[in-house]
Amino acid sequence: MNRQLSEDEIVDGLDAALNEGRIYAVYQPQINHSTGRMVGAEALMRWNDPENGLQMPVNFIPVLESYDLIYKADLCVFEDVCRFVKSCIDARLPIVPISCNLSRYDVLRRDYVENMEAIRKKYDVPVRYLRIEITESSAIGGLELVAGVLSDLHKYGYIVEIDDFGSGYSSLNILKDLDFDIIKLDMRFFGGELGGRGGTIISSIVQLARWLNTQIIAEAVETVELADYMESIGCYYIQGYLYSEPLLKETFLKKLAITDHEPMTPALNLIRTMDAGKFWEPDSLETLIFSNFVGAASIFTYKEGELEILRVNKKYIKELGMNMDEKAIIGTNPWDMLDEENKTIYENTIKRAIESGEEETCETTRTICSKSCGDAKIWVNTDLRVIGNAGDQYLIYAMIKNITSEKEMIMSMTDNEKVFRSAFDQINVYAWEYIFATREMHPCFRCMRDLKLPLVVENYPDPVFESGLFPMDYKDMYYDMLRKLERGEKELEAVIPLTVGRIPFHVRYKTEFDETGKPLKAYGSATLVVDEGRE
Repeated sequence: MNRQLSEDEIVDGLDAALNEGRIYAVYQPQINHSTGRMVGAEALMRWNDPENGLQMPVNFIPVLESYDLIYKADLCVFEDVCRFVKSCIDARLPIVPISCNLSRYDVLRRDYVENMEAIRKKYDVPVRYLRIEITESSAIGGLELVAGVLSDLHKYGYIVEIDDFGSGYSSLNILKDLDFDIIKLDMRFFGGELGGRGGTIISSIVQLARWLNTQIIAEAVETVELADYMESIGCYYIQGYLYSEPLLKETFLKKLAITDHEPMTPALNLIRTMDAGKFWEPDSLETLIFSNFVGAASIFTYKEGELEILRVNKKYIKELGMNMDEKAIIGTNPWDMLDEENKTIYENTIKRAIESGEEETCETTRTICSKSCGDAKIWVNTDLRVIGNAGDQYLIYAMIKNITSEKEMIMSMTDNEKVFRSAFDQINVYAWEYIFATREMHPCFRCMRDLKLPLVVENYPDPVFESGLFPMDYKDMYYDMLRKLERGEKELEAVIPLTVGRIPFHVRYKTEFDETGKPLKAYGSATLVVDEGRE
């Protein structure tokens, strides 16, 4: 049986233990549970007394803290880690980043980070192989001091982890005010509870970490069930006895040699031109643009068929209409607005955007439910683009346009056109429409039947002049009519001899404009002239 040293023996024997290598590091691997690959390890302090055996950290660390001596032991472990990493590099052995602990008492020593840096440089260890862990309790009551230490560590290039997250009373303040790169969530604080309130809290922390672009490691994981649960909510990195106890460096070297390695991936991969986090900063340029200078826009997440709206701007609310507010829109399940057919269209467009990495567009109908206005069906054109992803969850930027009035007008025109075509078939009238943007002419049924025109005449009117349907000596006049219409003339008419027989027809045009007043298309008709000056 090992005998635990007394308080006096710990204090009096510290220097000898440091000088003789009795205080050293052991290594507990950190594993990606979904791949089985090692992503890092944590260095933990051990004290092996030659006469009394292995000392429990819970016995000697509080004593060293109370006498303000813990910094000596922490620097000793840090140097042991640097020595180990350097030996691996020199021997061309595989290595992963090692996390070293920095206590609240170390934070209070202004020269501690500089002392660490001196040790790292002494062994010429690249900073990418070292990470620094600071416990959450270290930050309570000293946010400004810890912020300064984090700034120094980041200045030197260290990745910084917050350890034991959730154990303190100011967790949200810490995440808001301190720039940590990795969160370590100690599962012992939740008593192994997988469901209920504990599960909800854990899932929320994982999601919160993702959108802070902060990776998360679950530590003290001892069962496959808990590891599987963490993986299911998006936390893939595991530390605990499920995979390995803390190992002496010789044993850890063997594990390094037989275990595949991989780097920890960013929590949120963004396209290069976007910083999704800044959409939550009220004074950022991204928020200014999102709120004021772009069209109707929203940001939502998509994961395995589930959507969650995170943010909408005022133009988005206005575009949907129905007197809804931001709270009502964000609190609504987006799928509830779509029937099965339109849901399929929308989801397929999301999948295309994920696959292509480009903007994808779709047109869907939605049923909007408003407490003040009841239910209404609207037509919406949506442009979707993926701006980031965290594993299989995607952050998507959407811009919408309510096209209900345009669709209703087109439907009305289509109905009218059916009536007109039926009437035109009984009289000597030909009708067509001309689209300015594409120079396409869409003829009526009689035009296609009698004049042998195709369903669409492209590059109109060149083909009808080339075929002889329109006489060439009227080409300049006809082009001048189209140019006037395109410049904004509402109506034009002229008598033109048409067909090979040069039969006179009264040609009329009427222009349709879009909501900005720009000519969109012209509706043409040709009525047979019965005699001179009379139809």
